[in-house]
Amino acid sequence: MRVKKQKRHRRAVRFYTACFGFRDPFKILCDGTFVHHLIVNRIKPADTALANILGATVKLFTTRCVLAELKSLGASYRESLNAANNLFTARCDHENRKSAVDCITEVIGENNSEHFFVATQDADLRRNLQKIPGVPLIYALRNALFLEQPSPFQRQFAKSAEEERLHMTDLEYNMLRHRKKSRLSDDQEGDSSDAPEEEVDDFSQVQTIKRNGSDVKDKVRFKRKKAKGPNPLSVKKKKKSSDTNVSSLGKESKNVEGTVRSRKKRKRSRNKTVVEGNVEC
Repeated sequence: MRVKKQKRHRRAVRFYTACFGFRDPFKILCDGTFVHHLIVNRIKPADTALANILGATVKLFTTRCVLAELKSLGASYRESLNAANNLFTARCDHENRKSAVDCITEVIGENNSEHFFVATQDADLRRNLQKIPGVPLIYALRNALFLEQPSPFQRQFAKSAEEERLHMTDLEYNMLRHRKKSRLSDDQEGDSSDAPEEEVDDFSQVQTIKRNGSDVKDKVRFKRKKAKGPNPLSVKKKKKSSDTNVSSLGKESKNVEGTVRSRKKRKRSRNKTVVEGNVEC
């Protein structure tokens, strides 16, 4: 069950980061009810617990109106007030104190430009903030923290915004028409003038062909790269044919001389040597 909850939370965080541009460290705007619940249920440290469900580092914020409301609740909320004073203070331009619900609603605005996560135990406030696109909501049950899944309104808003990004806006369409007209006028001026054409780079080629009696420039044609030969350093050197012929001729002459000069040696008989010795005596 714990693994499934963590997967749901990570899936919701990916939705807000992809569709509404949330980036870590995530900013969490806490009201007095949420801070008091953390103190009562001993969820400490709060930033670590929130970082575990969001999977990234967090910064906790509150407003001056929330601090004033906690202060007005008396001694029973003194510990919660001390904990809230340690949080970062989000800017709210209220000279006179407002309720925490009105203050947080005005800080979020129409599209949550500051990319706040809102942590509250007020069910009515969460229900109202679900109608604003790009407002993730966090609440607590006893000693567990939960991240609400995106509402159907937020999912539909993200889908429609993505479809709008796929199409051109009116400004982009007008810019495209203006650029197309300027390009056509430049081409017509270039055809009417008799000035010599500018030299073309060595890698490109401009050809003119006659269409309906008028010279029209073709698009730039790039020269195709021809297939190159192999790397000479990686190819084995060929033996010279003259050396092979000379060596073959030398071998043949040696073989001929060997055949001519080879003679059979005569064996001298032993009896002949003995007769010659007797004669000398």
